Amino acid sequence: MTYLLLAEKPSAANNFAKALGGMSGTFNGKPYKVQTLYGHMLEFVEPHEMVNGDDAKERFKQWTPETMPWDASELTWKKQAQVTTSPTGIQSSKAKAIADVAIAARGASAIVIATDKDPSGEGQLIGWEVIQAIGWKGPVKRLYFIDESEKELQNGFSNIQDLPSYDKDGEYVKADVRSRWDFLSLQLTRLSTHAARTQGYRVVVRQGRLKSVMTKLVADQLDLVKAYKKKPFYEVKYKDNKGNVFSRSYDEDRDRFRFENKADAEADARKYGQSKVVQDSVTRKETPPGKLLDLGGLASILGAQGYKPKEVLATYQKMYEAKIVSYPRTEDKFISTEQFKEMLPLVPKIAAVVGADMKLLTHRELRKTHVKDGGAHGANRPGKNVPSSLDSVKDFGPSAAAIYETLAKNFLAMFGENYVYNSIKGHIEKYPSFTATVSVPISLGFKAIFDADKETSDDEKSDDPISTGLGQSADRYVFEGVNKKPGQPTHKWLEKQLSRYEVGTGATRVSTLSEVTTGKTALLTDTRGKLNLTTIGEIAAVMLEGSLIGNPTVTEKLFNAMKDAGQFKMKPDAVLHTATELIKHDKEVFYRNAVKLHNKIGAPEPFVEKEKVEGEYVPTGEKLSFNREWNGYAFSDQEVQKLLRGEVITIEGKNPTSGNLYRAEGKLAKGKFKGITFWGFQRLEADAYTAQTAPFPPEWSGYKFTANDQVRLRAGEKIKIKAISKSKTPYEVEVTFEVEKFKGVASWKIKPHFMERPKAATTKNTRKSRS
Repeated sequence: MTYLLLAEKPSAANNFAKALGGMSGTFNGKPYKVQTLYGHMLEFVEPHEMVNGDDAKERFKQWTPETMPWDASELTWKKQAQVTTSPTGIQSSKAKAIADVAIAARGASAIVIATDKDPSGEGQLIGWEVIQAIGWKGPVKRLYFIDESEKELQNGFSNIQDLPSYDKDGEYVKADVRSRWDFLSLQLTRLSTHAARTQGYRVVVRQGRLKSVMTKLVADQLDLVKAYKKKPFYEVKYKDNKGNVFSRSYDEDRDRFRFENKADAEADARKYGQSKVVQDSVTRKETPPGKLLDLGGLASILGAQGYKPKEVLATYQKMYEAKIVSYPRTEDKFISTEQFKEMLPLVPKIAAVVGADMKLLTHRELRKTHVKDGGAHGANRPGKNVPSSLDSVKDFGPSAAAIYETLAKNFLAMFGENYVYNSIKGHIEKYPSFTATVSVPISLGFKAIFDADKETSDDEKSDDPISTGLGQSADRYVFEGVNKKPGQPTHKWLEKQLSRYEVGTGATRVSTLSEVTTGKTALLTDTRGKLNLTTIGEIAAVMLEGSLIGNPTVTEKLFNAMKDAGQFKMKPDAVLHTATELIKHDKEVFYRNAVKLHNKIGAPEPFVEKEKVEGEYVPTGEKLSFNREWNGYAFSDQEVQKLLRGEVITIEGKNPTSGNLYRAEGKLAKGKFKGITFWGFQRLEADAYTAQTAPFPPEWSGYKFTANDQVRLRAGEKIKIKAISKSKTPYEVEVTFEVEKFKGVASWKIKPHFMERPKAATTKNTRKSRS
């Protein structure tokens, strides 16, 4: 039996090859071939392409409020090869990669899904959707591994398990129903955006099962901060000669010893005098180290240091592929016995990298709070490849050193002894209602290495007050206090809220926070871990008032429903029905809330419609209209007439975004944008020219080309020019004149050739973060 192993990405395929002895061969007597995937290889087609009948196709194509919510039972859930667009606009399809799997499967006896195992079941979905796409009817098996070390991959290969059909594979069912639910939830963004635009707001208002909860939680907390009014109060307290404070327990319904003005408290203070302190008890106590971190906790700590979630995710992934840190997308907060045994010999090396004192790492017994079997990948921790220093990991990304130091110290803390202290209780002798409890440290233990609970706490005063013990006497004084001010929402605070509702895994929360704090449609801002709303976020928050998608309790139930579907306690169609009901409810909420936007957000920025030109297109006799402006250039009346006659015109303008001068040739033609056909000026395609005849730009990045430059570049030469960056910094770069694609359109352009920077010994992750 020849196994075809489907690895999730090229780096994983290479690791399998190293562990098993090559991309094909025999291991432990079993023939195998390794085939790489590239993360998700398929995606859903447009909704109108997965319904039957012309009426249904037209209805689903419209994406209008009248046609939503969709009837999910009409959808065939058809998929196609995924098409990705690079930052430069070049599109690529994964159709060939899928075809390669089909070819590789011809000689196989069984296909083995050897993708990552993560809490969402996504690895299973990645494998199964390709298997379905190639029409495989043979046996399907599963190879599980904790990390991509040679020993672990070999162990996984030796314990390959049979899988039932995809519809009986719980991991696949859970992931598949989640992906379908998320596809249906795209309607929420359309509805929310349309509702906002009915009030004049030209924005895209994104909604989703996790991003909406994040936005609403942050908005509600900001409202509390804004509504806070300081209310001082005064009361009598005692302070002993060692600085310990003695207070009375206060019940606002019963007690009357707090006053609104200081004079009343001072009058009350005259009833009390100096007194001795009585020690009531001394209790020796111990506190074990906090739990190991998941990616959510790690990113929240690093956020306060100024590292963005997006950067932390990208850097962590590179470090994982180099085996410097463990698998990122885990929800475990403990490691297995085997993992503990593997890591134990590495403790001295890890400690040396982060400067932890080996004299503190004396606890070598298994902690039940940190080590137990039954997890998937184990908590986030250092990997088996220990770097030589923190400086040596910096090429992986800006946050690499901080990632390793935090993970390493958190991991090493479980080898520290418990924090030991005496808890001392006492009271004021003459007035026993005044009491105090203080902590006197005996041994800091793990706290001298890393205190996870303190580091992930959103409370700046999370530490217990440290004391040297109770004093012998105390004097009364008037204490001035205030009602507690709600805290500013932070990454740490948000992580605590989402964890409390068990909404998403740590990795999912980080990737979603990265998404909602990035780009032109960002909902939140993130400044050194402090969160605030963008203008779009403020609009989204108003729309979410009274919604279901913004309710963390509803989202928690939804996550549980998806888990139930994977355990066959609930049918997938029933989970999808919750999406339809939620969309139906929130559709009404969005339009009802939209009318409040002017009062709560302010008037929208005025939107100036582009000037349209109407006329008859002479070649076909059609009546049409098109934009008078293209890429910052306004057509003259004479040019409009030429375009209507079907003629090619040459224009010279300045790109409104880059400020670069350009020269373009084009004519009036039909174009397509987001499925909508329109008439407009279209550049002639690149194949209509040669290097000698293509329009040549007069300048590029502040450099004006000479006639000699143009001759050399048209001849295919590479020349060096002195350009100016966006920050007005001059730099030298070599350029050529050649065809490049942007958003699927090929054109002749100046192409820069920058010197390659030294690369870290890793490959980029091809699997998209999921949220």
